[in-house]
Amino acid sequence: MRILISNDDGIYADGIGELRKAMEQIADEVYVVAPDRERSACGHGITVTRPLRAKIHRFKSGKAKGWVVDGTPADCVKLGLESILEGPPDLVVSGINLGPNLGTDVLYSGTVSAAFEGVINHVPAIAVSLAAWEKFDYKAAADFMKEFVPLVMANPVDPGTLLNVNVPNHYDGRGVRVTRLARRRYIKCFDKRVDPRGKIYFWMAGEPHNLDEDDPETDAAAINEGFVSVTPLQLDVTDYAFRKKWPAGCRPSRFF
Repeated sequence: MRILISNDDGIYADGIGELRKAMEQIADEVYVVAPDRERSACGHGITVTRPLRAKIHRFKSGKAKGWVVDGTPADCVKLGLESILEGPPDLVVSGINLGPNLGTDVLYSGTVSAAFEGVINHVPAIAVSLAAWEKFDYKAAADFMKEFVPLVMANPVDPGTLLNVNVPNHYDGRGVRVTRLARRRYIKCFDKRVDPRGKIYFWMAGEPHNLDEDDPETDAAAINEGFVSVTPLQLDVTDYAFRKKWPAGCRPSRFF
């Protein structure tokens, strides 16, 4: 098995280090192509206005081959698949992210976007995040992935779908729930401040507010109850129900 690893916290982050070590134990070949610094919340941005630079990165231990890239997570996976690796991997794994990627967070997440780049290129992919903001236990999340990845490879996911995994901090083996995305938004998003020159500026922060976290089918509820959340996400976001129900009379004849 050949695995390509990336993330959005940067190649020097603790999470990707633990993930790399875990994947080295189950894969024949492990490749790491990751950003040179943190690129959190960059979504699926790609670099088109300047050249990308990739340098070989040598790890102090292990068999993985590494490259550090001055671009986004999506850049890293795209570059890895199209220019760096000599052949396609069997799986793309992105993470382990510092902090959860629940609900609508997936739309902003560089971690999830890196995995989606694998799916776009017809490679199965998993995004994995640690649902914690302090006392991070990446080892437990990495151990879970060491068991989860072979299970996924033995039961292939449909093309166009990735698995978004969130692991509770200090995971105790309680179990896994296959979930849907919670309806999540952020409140009190901006902290208004004044700089030393009297100019107003805004610092984005915000508190997550889950509108349906009591629904046991959501990813947020699973994490709150100590379960690993596995949410299948589709690349195709078309609303097919709308296409069927929209009456023909509402369609301007000039365009339809």
